[in-house]
Amino acid sequence: MIHNAFLVPPRPDGWTADEVLGLPEEQTLLQRVELVDGMLLVSPWPGLAHQRLLGKLQFACAPALPDGTELLPGVGIRLATRRLLVPDLVILNCPGIDTVAYAASDVLVAAEIVSPSTKLQDRILKRAIYAEALIPFYLLVEPGEQNTATLFELQSGEYEPVARSENGELHLTRPFEATLRL
Repeated sequence: MIHNAFLVPPRPDGWTADEVLGLPEEQTLLQRVELVDGMLLVSPWPGLAHQRLLGKLQFACAPALPDGTELLPGVGIRLATRRLLVPDLVILNCPGIDTVAYAASDVLVAAEIVSPSTKLQDRILKRAIYAEALIPFYLLVEPGEQNTATLFELQSGEYEPVARSENGELHLTRPFEATLRL
């Protein structure tokens, strides 16, 4: 007997974001389901250490958010017809909007906390996809004995590092001023 398996019918032509968003909750409840160029990326939901670090980021960012923005964890971002990602945290420029998936143009910052099962996706694949979707900032957090973080800003179609953590703190001057204690 198979437990906790992600069982969906194959799609010879690949998946669309609408099809993934239309999957029944019982098929996606225990896993994070994302879509890149029609291919499903299925990974387990993050563990407790990841969730604690996510909580620290939320509490550090929330008081510093400028008017007209909103912070949400784990929401769908529609990047194209056949692309749908679920960043660990986003800062949106459209507060109060309720939707099953936000448009890339609604995202000011996409943040990913690297997990053992998503290292390459977070460091390379998602970074490239967010840049292609013109999301202005990408925050990459690396858990470890001393958690580290790098904020990247989109410049000429590529992400360039604009802030790196030191001694467990990331000092931001843009897109807003804040000190994030990791």
